[in-house]
Amino acid sequence: MPLIRISLRKGKPSAYRKGLADGVYLALRETFNVPEGDLFVTISEHEDDNFFYGANYLDIARSDDLVIIQITVSNTRTVDQKKALFKRIAEKLGTEPGLRPEDVFINLIEVEKENWSFGHGIAQYAQGN
Repeated sequence: MPLIRISLRKGKPSAYRKGLADGVYLALRETFNVPEGDLFVTISEHEDDNFFYGANYLDIARSDDLVIIQITVSNTRTVDQKKALFKRIAEKLGTEPGLRPEDVFINLIEVEKENWSFGHGIAQYAQGN
């Protein structure tokens, strides 16, 4: 059920991008109990003149390797689970593809469960389906 959107500057190899997708997905599996196969990820690469960020916002020294991760999930997780997710994503991406934790920006969007349709025009998680 998570929908993962990853944005980064253009120019990283395919294995790097795959490492990003895999790391976020595995962190979600570990901390949010996401089932195997529940994988929906898009990766968008941007030219330098289409990718802007606060290089030192909140005294975090970001580089041009910054990756912006936006994850849409059902609003069923605790604050502790969210904190664990953020930490685990930074750890996973630090290992593969080798991203500095300062360059991992995560935004979590929570929606009601009935706001999902996985196909066939059906709201699979809505009651009374």
